[in-house]
Amino acid sequence: MQNPFMEEALLEARKAYNAGEIPVGAVIVKNGEIIARGHNLREQEQNALLHAETVAIDQACKVLGSWRLSDCDIYVTLEPCAMCCGAIAQAKLRRVYFGAYDPKGGFAVSNSGLLSHPGLMHQPECYCGIMEDTCGELLRSFFQTIR
Repeated sequence: MQNPFMEEALLEARKAYNAGEIPVGAVIVKNGEIIARGHNLREQEQNALLHAETVAIDQACKVLGSWRLSDCDIYVTLEPCAMCCGAIAQAKLRRVYFGAYDPKGGFAVSNSGLLSHPGLMHQPECYCGIMEDTCGELLRSFFQTIR
């Protein structure tokens, strides 16, 4: 089933793809409106912290003038890594929607269920596999072209 916010995250992922970055995109939504966007910028900026989620979180904090994003949701095309799960929890995002599972590097549910770990002060709701095939195909296509 199509999801308009995941479609927008996929547009961000395609920007990353076209720039030679791993194609992951994210959008942050508040009250049904996109307030922030991000895609991977690690290679372009040579900065390990610039994952799609952290770029979008940084932008959302600036837009809202607050680090608390507790009434916002994030849509991301790939299951968040451990670093991004930490950033999501620290920003107190309400809900996480992700597309493709990442059995090797994903930590939202795949490798530890980090977003529901009892040690986290904030545990966002997590919805998995949103437009999973479309999100996964973009990643598979990217890795086929670079091999």
